Amino acid sequence: MNKIEIRTVDVVRYVQPLREGGSLPAIVKADDGFLYVIKFRGAGQGKKALISEFIGGEMARSIGLNVPEIVFMNLDDSFSKTEPDEEIQDLLKFSVGLNLGLHFLTGSITYDPLVSEIDALTASKVVLLDSIISNIDRTAKNTNLLHWNKELWIIDNGASFYFHHDWSTWENHLTRTFPLIKDHVLLSKATKLEEAAAIIKKSLSLEKITDIISSIPADWLTSETDEMTGLEIKNAYTLFLKTRLSKIDALIKEAIDAR
Repeated sequence: MNKIEIRTVDVVRYVQPLREGGSLPAIVKADDGFLYVIKFRGAGQGKKALISEFIGGEMARSIGLNVPEIVFMNLDDSFSKTEPDEEIQDLLKFSVGLNLGLHFLTGSITYDPLVSEIDALTASKVVLLDSIISNIDRTAKNTNLLHWNKELWIIDNGASFYFHHDWSTWENHLTRTFPLIKDHVLLSKATKLEEAAAIIKKSLSLEKITDIISSIPADWLTSETDEMTGLEIKNAYTLFLKTRLSKIDALIKEAIDAR
């Protein structure tokens, strides 16, 4: 198995905010010359949204879905000093350090369930993945999917793993399924769930999951409000995903019943 390697780049220019995102992501240029959409550690959901974005994105990539390259992005304190907008200024100030970036897909368009085409196996992979990571934000109102170069691309998994906002009750989620799958934008097209499940089980071994979770930056795991250590949090994500994968047949049945 190839271990994942995540590049770290430095932000050299703040290009523009993306106002459609509630957490004010932005387009920035990095020292490698490329443009990225940066998700800020100082935004509403904080570092936990970056962790969700990272785990969900790398899991999607592992099962053969298209995901823009994910990088870690260093942001220094110089940008907040030159930003005239007070809201963005504060965001940049609170985000000094390591953030998360996704390669900017120039010319991409938002997936439209009424006109965009997608094959059943891809739709089924996305639906099952979102069941596994409990992603509550891939609905018709907010698809978090892009069309680029005639292919579907997965973005914005930041609303996944919502249990991690209260670690005191996270173990209750180990026995649950994901009823909110009924609102998934691709559910009606996901007619090859069993085939998708076979690919997911083969691709997401415990070794692969451990590799992804071990790559989470240590300082994203620390919080003044969490009593668990970084290692305990990593073990919790691993156990959650291991449990979800073991009950993938129940997730399939839930999705079929919802459809």
